[in-house]
Amino acid sequence: MSVDTPARPKAGPSTAPAPARGRRYRAVWRWHFYAGLIVAPVLVVLAATGSLYLFKDQYENWRYKDLRTVSAGGTAQPLSAQIDAAKATRPDRALKSVIPAGRPDRSTRVLLAGTEPGPFAQGISVYVNPYTGKVLGEVDDSATLMRKIRTLHGELMVGPIGDRVVETSACWALVLAGSGVYLWWRGPARKRVKTRTGRPLLRRVHGLTGVWAGVVIVFLIISGLPWSGVWGDGLQKISAKIGSTAPEGERYERSSTPPAKAGDLSRDPDTKVPWAAEEQPVPSSGHARHGGTSGGQVGNVPVEQALRAVAARAPHCPPASCDYKVLLPKGERGVYTITVGSRANPADERTMHVDQYSGAVIGSYGWKEYGTLAKAVEQGISLHEGRRYGPANIAVMLAACLALITLTVTGVWMWWKRRPQGSAGAPRRAADRRTTLGVAAIMLAAGLLFPLAGITMLAALLIDVAVVQRVPALSRRFG
Repeated sequence: MSVDTPARPKAGPSTAPAPARGRRYRAVWRWHFYAGLIVAPVLVVLAATGSLYLFKDQYENWRYKDLRTVSAGGTAQPLSAQIDAAKATRPDRALKSVIPAGRPDRSTRVLLAGTEPGPFAQGISVYVNPYTGKVLGEVDDSATLMRKIRTLHGELMVGPIGDRVVETSACWALVLAGSGVYLWWRGPARKRVKTRTGRPLLRRVHGLTGVWAGVVIVFLIISGLPWSGVWGDGLQKISAKIGSTAPEGERYERSSTPPAKAGDLSRDPDTKVPWAAEEQPVPSSGHARHGGTSGGQVGNVPVEQALRAVAARAPHCPPASCDYKVLLPKGERGVYTITVGSRANPADERTMHVDQYSGAVIGSYGWKEYGTLAKAVEQGISLHEGRRYGPANIAVMLAACLALITLTVTGVWMWWKRRPQGSAGAPRRAADRRTTLGVAAIMLAAGLLFPLAGITMLAALLIDVAVVQRVPALSRRFG
């Protein structure tokens, strides 16, 4: 994201650029300059919060060690009894889900409804010792440090409007990456500089950082866009309609009841279904049977039986080595929705629906049913979050975040050092209309792939033509 003026090339037949190439350079540079200044604050926020969120698991396992770990030994209590114990601490809160103790030294985590709405809403986690059934304590997940970092990263803590701002900035960052490569290749930053101070050094640091880290930065941006509100929702619908085979049991004898899609069952980031399964239909349980209802049992089948049915269908991923997350039935027609998977490998993922009365698995969707697009997105998400290849994956993603901060800071710093008095210091507008329109057409074509970026590009063009060029004071200040 270079916002600096390139050094003027020395006159001479071997160094003077062709007029057309010089005009193209200036037009691309002008877009790069304004895009960089506008989205710089958001990119710094995204990179900083992303760096911190890479260590979510490590931080929370340390922060809540007294709640998440227990002394292994003895016979575990029935899971339904553990859920009842957690529910008794907050009888006014509805049950949402449960994460069984996956290892002998782990506690059971029961999630109750919180007070906050929204796509990243989280509830209250009650931790239970699986051997004694004793409640160890609770955490309001909506108030944790990592929840705040996530909402700042995803929506700038201002809801859907923030989500749109983040998506627009991320799309513009792709424009910055493409234009930055062109400017580096055609400009002076690629040449070796002798000075170790001033703008030439900043320009070289900026250019080399972009070249060496650019591929990973672009990957970070693209792999993060599936979570966005406009582009992400569109991609998810496309993925659900093309390339995916039908889930087992898709021809349900009973039609789905609200919520009709798996993604609507839970938006809690710790218990929601995989991205690839969010658009899949949800079956409904069979005929309701009258009987007692407890915290861990809505129908006639206890949660333990539902888990056993799922484990039998996932021999590749036993409870001792994989994460099992249970979304409890909602109402008489609801189902147990259980996700299975290892954090490291998306190919282990499987989402299953269990009839709350018969205990039968009536819907199953996993890696073999995912289409190529869904598989690519799931792999991208695991890499984006630093889960796929352990510490090495985290190190690469952290380096990319730090490189993005470096690019942003050096770009703004260069502009600050060179800005003339009474002017924005922007590159001058290309002299001929053909060059300007040609570059604008390329930008708008890219904008078609990313709608929010395309809309803001069009708005920028209209403002430049209808306002900036027609008002002398603005024309002098903004070129």
